[in-house]
Amino acid sequence: MTSENSLHFNVNLTSFQGPLDTLLDLAKSQKVNLENISITKLADQFYNFITKSKNLNLEMASEYLLMATWLVYLKSKLLLPESEEEEFKAFEVAEQLKLQLKKLELIRLLSDQMLKRKRLGKDVFMRGVKGQIRSIHNSEYSLTLFELFKAYSSIIMTRDFQRINIPKLPVLTTEEGINQIKSFFGKLSDWKNMNDLIPKNFISKKKFKKTGKAGVFSGSLELVKEGNIKIKQENLFDDIFIREN
Repeated sequence: MTSENSLHFNVNLTSFQGPLDTLLDLAKSQKVNLENISITKLADQFYNFITKSKNLNLEMASEYLLMATWLVYLKSKLLLPESEEEEFKAFEVAEQLKLQLKKLELIRLLSDQMLKRKRLGKDVFMRGVKGQIRSIHNSEYSLTLFELFKAYSSIIMTRDFQRINIPKLPVLTTEEGINQIKSFFGKLSDWKNMNDLIPKNFISKKKFKKTGKAGVFSGSLELVKEGNIKIKQENLFDDIFIREN
């Protein structure tokens, strides 16, 4: 990698080699099979890129992290069964994020242009002690009615600029799932359906039931690694059962 490309994150996977943004565009347009992409290898390469790059700034690292996150999200949507109740529109949010990245690039370009201008005290220096010279400033402004309206509308548009706020839904974390399962210890001498362990406040609403089940499931995996419980599933997509070890 040359010095000019030292700040560009190029991935090297089995089915693709090249820049991360190109991989993301190809994945969204379904020109690259996401099933053949190893997210683990992508995460390892991203970690090495962040830790070894000395001149990498935080904004560029966050953009690469955002692209890698979208690849993980798209692959998870491909692996999990689709649901008719899904309210999260991936394509719409992706377009909004793309617009925000374009605005960020424009701000970065303008700030770079401003820094290249001559600055007072560095490139341009003020005159020393004033003599007997008086400074006379007479400013005259000549504007048409159209120019006044144009300036006023620009100020209003800038003031009313709207931000995109994605609401954060309540989720059941892995730690909360572990505590939920532990609260049933002593009652799990026989196999028990995992759906019966989901908290009532998550199972009462359909849109929260998935995150409740995911939290209990991830918590059960941690407890299995510790040797506290056992889990079983007869067939693919069947109910999962839990029992104390």
